[in-house]
Amino acid sequence: MKTITNPKESELHVKTTCAIVSRKPARNNNEFKTAVIALYDVNNPHMIDKFPTTTYEFTNIEKVRIKGLNLSYYLEGNDTVINDLEELMIIKEEHVLILKGYQFEVERRKKK
Repeated sequence: MKTITNPKESELHVKTTCAIVSRKPARNNNEFKTAVIALYDVNNPHMIDKFPTTTYEFTNIEKVRIKGLNLSYYLEGNDTVINDLEELMIIKEEHVLILKGYQFEVERRKKK
């Protein structure tokens, strides 16, 4: 697993199947918490204890905006899961992250 903290690019385009959005406590004397975007090569990785392929950590983030994507919010862990992705765009503007992407319709997912 690769962890990338505060990437230099303000806009990232990553190929992935699933992203889980979570948070860590604020670091150092930052005003806001650390946003964590974990990327996976399978849907619902939390159900099979799968490790992420790559994790992005962005310190001092006030909020994450998720635009035009279907997602699930899990109350047990306070995580947001975005399945059925083809590509995820992560855009950083000051203390805000914006997530956009290309996604298959959940209803079209192959049933197991």
